Amino acid sequence: MRFSVLLVFPVLASAAIWPDSIGAWRRTGTGVPKLSEQALWDEYGLKESETATFENENRKFTTVGYRLGDTTGAMAAFDWQRPADAKPHPLAELSAQTARELMLVRGNYLLVFQGYKPPSEDLAPLLDGLRNVDATPLPTLPGFLPSQNLVPNSQRYVIGPAGLAKFNPGIPPSIAAFHLGAEAQAGTFRTQKGNMTLAIFDYPTPQIARQKQADFEALKGAIAKRSGPLVAVILAPPDPDAAERLLAQVRYEAQITLNERVPGPSDNVGVMLFNIVIFAGILIVFCIIAGFFVGGFRILLFGRKKGPDADPMILLHLEQR
Repeated sequence: MRFSVLLVFPVLASAAIWPDSIGAWRRTGTGVPKLSEQALWDEYGLKESETATFENENRKFTTVGYRLGDTTGAMAAFDWQRPADAKPHPLAELSAQTARELMLVRGNYLLVFQGYKPPSEDLAPLLDGLRNVDATPLPTLPGFLPSQNLVPNSQRYVIGPAGLAKFNPGIPPSIAAFHLGAEAQAGTFRTQKGNMTLAIFDYPTPQIARQKQADFEALKGAIAKRSGPLVAVILAPPDPDAAERLLAQVRYEAQITLNERVPGPSDNVGVMLFNIVIFAGILIVFCIIAGFFVGGFRILLFGRKKGPDADPMILLHLEQR
């Protein structure tokens, strides 16, 4: 259930998320959804939420927008709010659609359109006009979840105790140890003897994962496997053999990125020669100034003498040697 009560305010109210128009549709009202399971929304870092009504002649549709703390929170909220019968939509990496509903993620925003699915040319100005969009890349952990026998739209991203209690309540938060920086990707898988839930926890280091594997295995009926910093867990599987085969598909592959040296201005020969000329010019100017300073100081100290009392010029007479 996405929201239980829709409060509509006058059209003159200032919209926090939704623009005045989407294509030919004009906004006629805004409101604030009364959210259920506030603890989960807080865990996802919900900053603001807003509903809006748009009309075009005698037609209308409604929207709901959520601004989360970051892209991870938006992805987790998308997994949670996505309808079970939704199909992927090509509009965005995280998007889903039903017959009359479109849901998509833009950075740290989750946007829901109900009753009408705007085309991409109408959505582009809306998406470009969103405020404070977080451009942080999405977590890579969902990519480690096997796809074979996965129940569609059953994926859930867990970043704290509230999500764990809702999506995998058999695992205590103290075992998951979110205070260590853990996050988890869960999914439901079909077997001939019933469905089972696989949760993959990602820890900062393989050493921590090794310690947590033992804690997971201590849970009654749990089967756990570690791969690098990942720990995959299945609680009380109806088919232990199928659980073992599923765990075997979870493999961590480290990706090494080589940082190539980027040439800087000092590597440019032309720039180097130009700097040499500038430095030589500075030295010449300094020598001229120093000469005037020494001569002026001598005149100031001894005065300018003329005639036989003037300081004689010192001659080395090298030609006589």
